[in-house]
Amino acid sequence: MSALPVSATGKPVVLVTGADLAPQALALLAGYEVAYAGKTPSKDDIVALCRRHDPVAVIVRYNGVGAEAMDAAPSLKVVSKHGSGTDTIDKAAAAARGIAVRAAVGANAAAVAEQALALLLACAKSVPQLNDRMHAGHWDKATHKSLELGGRTVGLVGLGAIGQRFAKMADAMGMKVIGFDPFAKNLPDYIRVVDMETIFRESDAISLHCPLTDENRGLLGAESLARCKRGVIVVNTARGGLIDEPALLAAVRSGQVRAAGLDSFAVEPLAADNVFRGQPGFILSPHIGGVTSDAYVNMGTAAVRNLRAVIEGIEPAAVA
Repeated sequence: MSALPVSATGKPVVLVTGADLAPQALALLAGYEVAYAGKTPSKDDIVALCRRHDPVAVIVRYNGVGAEAMDAAPSLKVVSKHGSGTDTIDKAAAAARGIAVRAAVGANAAAVAEQALALLLACAKSVPQLNDRMHAGHWDKATHKSLELGGRTVGLVGLGAIGQRFAKMADAMGMKVIGFDPFAKNLPDYIRVVDMETIFRESDAISLHCPLTDENRGLLGAESLARCKRGVIVVNTARGGLIDEPALLAAVRSGQVRAAGLDSFAVEPLAADNVFRGQPGFILSPHIGGVTSDAYVNMGTAAVRNLRAVIEGIEPAAVA
């Protein structure tokens, strides 16, 4: 390892675009000084901190890292995501500057897959609505009917670690699992690989588990939702940009979509004028699918191992 720039403490700096890291992750950074950007850093905050500390690595928790931040840190060698999605990192700018980009792939797979299943069940069984009615003094046994998921088809877009984990749980519930992912290999027998048109045509529920790219932005829009079965359930624990939000609102209002369970949104935190706020048929959570005590440790330690692999040539440990 070549000589690294050091801070006043004599240690190279790792910048975390958040307020904390798991103790287990910090223990792996004993040879580094760790600087934190706080709970809600802006892009300007991150640029200013890069300029002040000249970090050798950035661990991305909140917001992102763009070309300006990279240029403000001439010693930067790696941007390591505290999670699996790297769409908030300007990967083209990083490649042009010789900066590595790494993701903690699979570190939060169990957490996100469980959140997706919770949202699917909540939509099918009307859990939040019935809870609200019960607390208001109602007893809707004679009038309410939920949807039974066993025997129905769930279509998965994205069959990476999270998608496959979700597929296993859906299969255990007796659901038929179909999926689309041009890059997935060696899939279990209970996942039938299909094209997107089949996902739209056959799915009783669609769950998104893919990264956001220029090619799939707005994947679920007015046209594609119209091609789905009437009464389909939509679940998104991936990236908000995969969905055309006004189109989904219209589809829920018309009954084309039975209900939507969403953990990610085009603009986060959810804006005061977001089209979903206060709308029936939507079950919302604040992008916390990967936020569990176990995933917090797994993502932190994986992010640190990934950056050390780049800087020190230490092979990162596999994620369980």
